[in-house]
Amino acid sequence: MSKSEPEGQIGAASAPSASVSAPSASVSASASQNPAHAWRIPLVALFALLVLLVTLYRDTAVAMVTIWYRSETFTHGFVVAPIALWLIWRRRHALVELTPKPNFYLLLVMAGLGLMWLLGDMVAVNSVTQLAFVAMLVACVPAVLGLQLASAIAFPLGFMFFSVPIGDFIMPQLMDWTADYTILGLRLSGLPVYREGLHFVIPSGSWSVVEACSGVRYLIASLTVGTLYAYLNYQSTSRRLLFVLVSILVPIVANWMRAYMIVMLGHYSGNTIAVGVDHLVYGWVFFGVVILLMFIIGARWSEPEVFTSAAKAVRASSPSEVPNLKILTSVVMIALLLSSPLFVKHAFESGADPATGKVVLDGQISAPWQLADAKNLGFHPSFENPSIEVNRTYANDDAVVGVYLGYYRNQNYSRKLVSSSNALVRTNDRAWSQVKNSAITSNLGAAPHALRTAELRRMAATVPSAPERLLVWQIYWINGRLTSNDYLAKVYSAAYQLLGRGDDSAVIIVYAPMDRDGVAEASLQSFLSSQYGAVDAALRSVAANR
Repeated sequence: MSKSEPEGQIGAASAPSASVSAPSASVSASASQNPAHAWRIPLVALFALLVLLVTLYRDTAVAMVTIWYRSETFTHGFVVAPIALWLIWRRRHALVELTPKPNFYLLLVMAGLGLMWLLGDMVAVNSVTQLAFVAMLVACVPAVLGLQLASAIAFPLGFMFFSVPIGDFIMPQLMDWTADYTILGLRLSGLPVYREGLHFVIPSGSWSVVEACSGVRYLIASLTVGTLYAYLNYQSTSRRLLFVLVSILVPIVANWMRAYMIVMLGHYSGNTIAVGVDHLVYGWVFFGVVILLMFIIGARWSEPEVFTSAAKAVRASSPSEVPNLKILTSVVMIALLLSSPLFVKHAFESGADPATGKVVLDGQISAPWQLADAKNLGFHPSFENPSIEVNRTYANDDAVVGVYLGYYRNQNYSRKLVSSSNALVRTNDRAWSQVKNSAITSNLGAAPHALRTAELRRMAATVPSAPERLLVWQIYWINGRLTSNDYLAKVYSAAYQLLGRGDDSAVIIVYAPMDRDGVAEASLQSFLSSQYGAVDAALRSVAANR
């Protein structure tokens, strides 16, 4: 909430039979006497494969670690792998009973994961590439050692996915819920509240719900720890799932209560406490107490773990001779298969050219609209590192429309059109605040298209001519195809790259002052209906210059 100035031990498994009647079930003497000896080559082969994959996809691995380091939300990623290895180590005496047996059918899964990583890399989506990378590492276990062993350690393998720094996409919804609950609580407490978007005013001052107030940190931390707690303390699937559900709901509700109490503390203390960094400290203390109580209550229904032999746990047959040749063959095939996406990526990148020239609008926009930069509206969308950008103001008698074009080519993880860091305004923007957002269908040229729409309120004057409010419409241009959907924009970009047409994309943003009712909508509609052809031609001229 942002405050502005007032205005185990495993039971011994039964030993393998010393003799068997069927020749096909014969056991080598060394494996019978020391089952752990049979695991040396398979484990070394698996370890070598995992090291190779981390080396090949080191950029993805480094990106994950970087996010763990810089984001408090995902710092737990550092301990996920050690915890998973510890969970596997607890079952080592049972696992040694099993015979490693590669599963070549999983090569198809590996191929799919490689394609998933390639598509994610083409459109520079960290969550997709990192999810595919972790899935590759996890899938190596059943592919090399077999499905029986993987089923015996299914939870530790699944727990590895908590290392993927994903979940920020739910932040806007969590912020809306936090604002809704906080304002409801304030009104039930008898305080008058005026709200605009994520900003609200009470008699003692103004408050804003920012990213830190969303509770996404609490939610991800609670889900990670709660899932591990459920696995270690319960044996029945129903109890485990129920506790995981509680681990999701409790931090969400607790964050609502935290936000409400912080505002009330600030209000009744005359804005002397809980109005700065200290309210984050109060939030973590409150969250810690709530989670501790959740674990204490959950312990009342804990079920003791019953260790069984691997044979009973996974219905394993008697150990047989370890097929080391097949294991080594599977490792080589997986390594070759998962190297392919990197070669394909290199082939696409080798033919890429940087964006050159500029987007020329001034000679394209036709009468009655004319360039009128003297009527600058003082707004610049927050889009990072475009290859080319233009921000102009046009006038038609009393109608004024601003046009922003952000053009992207050869997109990567630091320069891409669709990104969580790209927005009309950021929550910490000092000049403008987004108070409403919606969708609208408007004619762009002769065809209707769905556009995003938002209302902005001026927080501070950037230029003398800046209006009090702006109406903003936004849409993506992907190689000439229009969409307002983030996911479709990524899909179109990947498809065009696979077709050899590159990743040329742009965001088209038009905005107008809301001085009188209905005037802004009419101005934007008039401009797009008559001038979208000129905008499209300007973008296509840049795309053609490759």
